[in-house]
Amino acid sequence: MKDITAIGEVLIDLTQTGRNAQNVPTFAANPGGAPANVAVAAARLGASTAFVGKVGRDGFGDYLTSVLEENGVDVSGVRRGDAPTTMAVVTLSPEGERSFRFIRGADMDLASDEVELSQLEGSRVLHLGSVSLTGGLARAATMFAVHHARQKGVMVSYDPNYRAALWSGREEAVEWMRAPLPLTDLLKISDEELPLITGTDDPEEGSRRMEAEGIRLVLITLGKDGVFYRWQGRTGRVAGVAAKVADTNGAGDTFLGAVLSRLTARGEKPLEGLEAGELEEILSFANRAAALTCSRSGAIPAMPTLSELQ
Repeated sequence: MKDITAIGEVLIDLTQTGRNAQNVPTFAANPGGAPANVAVAAARLGASTAFVGKVGRDGFGDYLTSVLEENGVDVSGVRRGDAPTTMAVVTLSPEGERSFRFIRGADMDLASDEVELSQLEGSRVLHLGSVSLTGGLARAATMFAVHHARQKGVMVSYDPNYRAALWSGREEAVEWMRAPLPLTDLLKISDEELPLITGTDDPEEGSRRMEAEGIRLVLITLGKDGVFYRWQGRTGRVAGVAAKVADTNGAGDTFLGAVLSRLTARGEKPLEGLEAGELEEILSFANRAAALTCSRSGAIPAMPTLSELQ
């Protein structure tokens, strides 16, 4: 049995690395895509993971598949399509904050009949993001996978990431980003997305509204200030870890991958019998993992191994 199967986009993060002597921006073709990042982050920290998604029949598609394999991620669910591999151009501010521009391709073409049901059923956790809900065949395939996983008792993890350029408008984004909530067991959301999804910027009230919708564990990431959580009616905060920031790309995915790696190590039912003290230890571990990712450039290349955190 796999610990975690992630479904969604794997893509090239064309990430700005600086400027050359002629003051021309320079870029590195880093592997990325939020669900793929989570799968790799968890695998590097000891979990068994798989990825379901689609890449092009091109060099970038070959490269991304090999990166997943090299990091111990099962790629039997990766399909090839005629569209080119998706890219995200990531520019950085002087403070290391990201700005995205997507060039969509094969990731949108994953069809429901390309999702292996046995792979979903053979996992403790199914993880998804919201980019695959923006349109194309992938929207239906993602929701199909989530419904099937939930019916089979698989824990569902969801991390909504709002990228305005990928939606026709805010109303459509809110509708589809909220669509998986009734099927979600663990919601990881940033303080930036909190008002969009919950209608409030207050973590206490926002997490209460999510719990009222049936979500068992709510994690609200607060950047350098750590994470706010709600679990079994109780709330708390776990402080962040100071880091000299080189690049925040992939930090949230590392955090969630670390959380899922520790939860799935608990057994077949990752949330069963979880106490608040143990949860806070897990979140502290995840904060350390995210801080280390922030201290290095790129998404997947910057993610820590278990030995680096021990």
